[in-house]
Amino acid sequence: MDISLYFEKQGEGFPLVLLHGNGENGGYFVNQVEYFKDNFSVYSVDTRGHGKSPRGTAPFTIKQFAEDLKCFFDSQKIDKAIILGFSDGANIAMEFALKYQNRVEKLILNGGNINTMGVKSRYQIPIELGYLVTKFFSKRSEDALKNHELLSLMAGQPDIKPEELKSISVPTLVIAGNNDMIKTSHTQLIAKSIPGSKLVFLDGDHFIAQKNSSDFNRTVSEFLCVQESACGAASATRNVAFDSAIAVARRA
Repeated sequence: MDISLYFEKQGEGFPLVLLHGNGENGGYFVNQVEYFKDNFSVYSVDTRGHGKSPRGTAPFTIKQFAEDLKCFFDSQKIDKAIILGFSDGANIAMEFALKYQNRVEKLILNGGNINTMGVKSRYQIPIELGYLVTKFFSKRSEDALKNHELLSLMAGQPDIKPEELKSISVPTLVIAGNNDMIKTSHTQLIAKSIPGSKLVFLDGDHFIAQKNSSDFNRTVSEFLCVQESACGAASATRNVAFDSAIAVARRA
């Protein structure tokens, strides 16, 4: 691996790896770190070219990010982990699970998509227009090049076939907002394609982990503890809302 990913770790216990969305960093999960650190070793990771992780020279793709995650697991001696991915982070998690399922204990997919058709057109059209505009200026401006690469993650990626997801056998929670930028039917398709997965919609938009953290954390905790008594009674019954939020990059 040509780079080392920046991460922060809090708590002790079974590894819980948090993967943020496009243009963001591990700080997006401030509410989840505080909630789960009493029962898990929580790793909030900055994806390649995001936050404090360097861009490096490898391809800037979802598939490469999944390879980066595998190298991160190896470097931290993480044999298996629960992976919670948001948006592009959920897409990375799916790619990782498809190739390295033996390293995944459980999977939590929040606001992911398996192709660009899964994004509502009022969001996808500006993304694709921005991609074309920044491509024109990318050779003249470093900022334009960076934005172009970020938009490329959403303009033509990911490209996962529903039938591919049928090979995922680990316990999976598919969770999204009822006013998400991802089409409801698309989220349902992801859940339907993963055998035995649980599907939950919560009140809110794409950013429910931050804006509706109380319901989100409780839902994730219930999913984990139904199948893992090691979560402990405290985790199963905890219902704490965190009002603090951080300034994070938003999708175009």
